[in-house]
Amino acid sequence: MKKTNSVDYKEAGVDINEGNRAVELIKDATASTFNEHVLAPIGSFASMYDISWLAKEYKVPILVQSVDGVGTKIVVAQMANDFSTIGEDLFYACTNDIAVHGAKPLTFLDYIANDKLRAETVATIVSGIAKACKECSVALVGGETAEMPGVYLHNQHDLVGLVTGIVDKHKIIDGKDVENGDIILGVGSSGLHTNGYSLARKVLFEKAKLKVNQLT
Repeated sequence: MKKTNSVDYKEAGVDINEGNRAVELIKDATASTFNEHVLAPIGSFASMYDISWLAKEYKVPILVQSVDGVGTKIVVAQMANDFSTIGEDLFYACTNDIAVHGAKPLTFLDYIANDKLRAETVATIVSGIAKACKECSVALVGGETAEMPGVYLHNQHDLVGLVTGIVDKHKIIDGKDVENGDIILGVGSSGLHTNGYSLARKVLFEKAKLKVNQLT
């Protein structure tokens, strides 16, 4: 049999050392969101969260969960080479989906995938997530980074978040009690948030030929 030279993960496009460096960069931001209910340390294979206290504050506690991403807004962050706020966008995209049902968010998990792991970029994204978590008293209990050359294009990222919340069964908001004559309150949006970016990019960058630095 013909001998072949050995090939390691780094040659295959997966840098384990860079992954470990990313963990070092994000561990303080992540730990800063922990509370007394978080049991598993950073680096554990799975998150652990003590829910025994719910029995004291909720009559019939119902878990409410949502998974979401930031859509094509991540492309704009890549174009601007600015990932400082996209983590916050991810958190609120998920959390809004359970807040509309009256649920209080408790924990958050993130998934960050890319063609080539860049520790500083991951740290910047996670710092944004942690900032939003702390503002809402939510524990960032874990996450995953995936370096997948051949799946993603150069400098391309994918972000996914999972939020878990709680609501008392009798306080669930589901629209069943809506009746004719009810008042509808509309709250003005401060921007596109994470919706409509495919159309916005088409209009601004392809049709109008604008650059990212011309939008501010």
